[in-house]
Amino acid sequence: MNCSQRQTSTRSTFAASAMVTSPHTLASEEGLKILKQGGNAVDAVIATAAMLSVTYPHFNGLGGDAFMLLSNAEGEVTTFSGIGQAFQHLPNFKDKIPKRGIDSAITTACTVDTWGKAYEFASKKWGSQVSWAALLEPAIQTAYEGSLVTASQQHWLQERENEIKQWSGFEALFSNQGKPFRKGERFKQLELAQTLQYIAQHGARSFYEGDLAERIVKGLQKYGSCICLDDLARTHTRQQDPLKLAYRNGILYSLPLPTQGVTTLQIMGILQQFSLAENISEGSAQYYHLLVEAIKQAFLDRGNVVADPDFVKTNAEKLLDNDYLKQKSACISLTQALPWHEIYQHGDTVYIGAVDEKGNCVSMLQTIYYDWGSGVIAGDTGILWHNRGASFSLNPNHPNVLKPFKRPFHTLNPGIYLKDNRPHLLFGTQGADGQPQTLAAILTRLIDYADLPFEALEKPRFLLGKTFSNQNDTLKLESNVGQEVIQTLTKMGHEIDCLAAQSPLAGQPGVIQITDKGIYAAHDPRSDGQAVGY
Repeated sequence: MNCSQRQTSTRSTFAASAMVTSPHTLASEEGLKILKQGGNAVDAVIATAAMLSVTYPHFNGLGGDAFMLLSNAEGEVTTFSGIGQAFQHLPNFKDKIPKRGIDSAITTACTVDTWGKAYEFASKKWGSQVSWAALLEPAIQTAYEGSLVTASQQHWLQERENEIKQWSGFEALFSNQGKPFRKGERFKQLELAQTLQYIAQHGARSFYEGDLAERIVKGLQKYGSCICLDDLARTHTRQQDPLKLAYRNGILYSLPLPTQGVTTLQIMGILQQFSLAENISEGSAQYYHLLVEAIKQAFLDRGNVVADPDFVKTNAEKLLDNDYLKQKSACISLTQALPWHEIYQHGDTVYIGAVDEKGNCVSMLQTIYYDWGSGVIAGDTGILWHNRGASFSLNPNHPNVLKPFKRPFHTLNPGIYLKDNRPHLLFGTQGADGQPQTLAAILTRLIDYADLPFEALEKPRFLLGKTFSNQNDTLKLESNVGQEVIQTLTKMGHEIDCLAAQSPLAGQPGVIQITDKGIYAAHDPRSDGQAVGY
């Protein structure tokens, strides 16, 4: 069946052969075109990711980091962790690391190298009929000609309208005659188009070595950055074995440290100790309570473990030991909420998933940390630099304390779920602290309650802890959970704030589900995208 003939089931896109999902429909469609041209799943996500760097600049871009899990049809899983490291020379911070501005942009950016390393791997292992330059060409053309501002982009421009005048170089690119762009207006990025064109011609490493790298460094140094050319040159993606956890009748895979992949797996491992489908109704107060309490138990461990293992020796595997998971599950009361006052992590990103005709799969996230990252543009390159370095601590006893060359704690953790040793689910979400929370909800709905992707994604979700707009350590629930659920959870001791139904704070996950009947997929209705297939 061709793309125009694709069918939906409960609004999940269905396809017989191949699928791409992302938070922007145009980006998904460009990835699908690559698959139809004989590209593999990695080719498709690179084309999609490049397009998202143009059409979804508030959540991702060339100036950030990226992560991939890859699996072939036989279930051989590997990971690519593209994490920029702290600069060799750093500002002399006294009290705290700024969240915005040039002193928040203190790590290098590894997204482009991740594209390049994954492209080389998949070309050798899976074969491809599409060139590197062809993968970037649609994004280049769109950056030159302009794309229409999305509802999400408008929302986050309006949210930061009072801040962006202080961001170096930002307003010149992201304003329309001095006012933030509005939904539906055409938004051109000529300097970014030229940068993408240079990378298409000279390869991924041209971002880190040579003329473009010099322009990036000079552009950031102009605003007072401590970055040097050596910092970019030493930036490399790591290919590593995944972390894994048996869950129900399959195996969940995630990324190793310093990502919070271990946290997502630990939450699912705690939930594994309970019979959800048999004893708990999905969407009930008991359902939300159990998920939230499992999340609390994992978050209590997270701050002591998730850090760069090159600097801090921690044992992530211990958190996934079944005896330890049983101990954690025994700490959960089924009737009473554990009081909660924990440090939170912020962040925004985009999820991309793809499966090709041969059954090769990619589950990917790329990010600039906060919406709009640091707010700093790297000179005349059009590159918006991320602020992931703001997640470091200045406490010398903290595992994530800032040091030169160190990689920061990363909230990103896309995943793959194998069933019968074959890929069954690809999944991931935007949302920092909300990532493992959102994944717990959608994975239990997909695996324990047999939802199709769109069913799992459209249902009400929650967010435990602080957000950028609400500094209370409360349980934020989308209002369409229903008053009965809210009242019951309140009686159980949860302090609740309500979010609007389909709130942008609830994350923007995507899911691809591979079955014997075909491929089902969806992207979150809270996003501007969808899944497309053939």
